[in-house]
Amino acid sequence: MSGRLESRILLFTGGNLGTWALQEIRTGDTLVGVDRGAFFLLQHGMKPDLAIGDFDSVSEEELQSIRTQVTDLQTCDPVWKDWTDTEMAFHWALEQSPSEIILLGALGTRFDHSFANVQLLVRALRAGVPCRIVDEKNELILLDRTGHVSKSSFSHISLLPFSPEVTGITLTGFQYPLEQATLRWGESLGVSNVLVEETGTIELESGYLLVIQSKD
Repeated sequence: MSGRLESRILLFTGGNLGTWALQEIRTGDTLVGVDRGAFFLLQHGMKPDLAIGDFDSVSEEELQSIRTQVTDLQTCDPVWKDWTDTEMAFHWALEQSPSEIILLGALGTRFDHSFANVQLLVRALRAGVPCRIVDEKNELILLDRTGHVSKSSFSHISLLPFSPEVTGITLTGFQYPLEQATLRWGESLGVSNVLVEETGTIELESGYLLVIQSKD
């Protein structure tokens, strides 16, 4: 037995969130509200299983609402900490060995926070836990071996190297196929492809490949 939970863990963080994020919730999911993400869930009638963070992005009244409605609340000092709120929640999620982690609200106006959150995909990949970052316009995954993508509302698919180079990239089911290609940092060859089949296959031999499905 692997010890992995059957349930997914959804992290609602403090970046861009909207009602679109609620559509990701399935029965049996574990909901984690990260800082203001906890109040977002409560606003929309959803009770987080866990609320975590320094809660410096909510008012005292909003924090009191979180305290009274969420049974499991984990707080920390907003200054004397080494991890962002999202990384703290992500560590907790990894320790649960879920079937998948989905980060919602992990992208926003602060590019430093957004990029740090994208880097969490590496941690999940190394731990063997499937992980996605989703917002209203984008869905991100990270591959280090063969993966599959399916047609969805995100019409464009871009492949970006997340290591100095990614080798042996072969695409099937795409409008612009590749055969044993190499992508290196600073190259845009993999940007803005589209699927011509219901499912596309992405094979690679080495490196980390960031797969971004997006729409305008």
